[in-house]
Amino acid sequence: MGLLRTIFIIIFCYYAFKFLARLFAPYLMKKATETIKKKAEQQFGGQQQQQQKSTVEEGKTVIDKKPGSQQQSKNSVGEYVDFEEVD
Repeated sequence: MGLLRTIFIIIFCYYAFKFLARLFAPYLMKKATETIKKKAEQQFGGQQQQQQKSTVEEGKTVIDKKPGSQQQSKNSVGEYVDFEEVD
C-alpha cells in the first residue's frame, strides 16, 4: 500500500508542477524580458544618445582626423615592407 501511495504522490506532484508552470510561465517570462531590456538600456544607453545628438545628415560621410596623426601612426606601427610574389 505504501508503494502505491508514493507513486500517486509523485504523479500528483508532477501534474501539479505542470499546471503551475503553465499558470506562472508567462508572468516569469515577462519579468525576465523586462529585466534584460533594462540591463541592455543601461549598457547601451550612452551610445544611443551619442548617435541621436549627431548633426550629420543621413547619407553623408564624415571623417574625423586629427592633424599629425599620420606621422604618429607610422612611428607607432613600425616599418612598412612591400612583398612581391615569387613564381
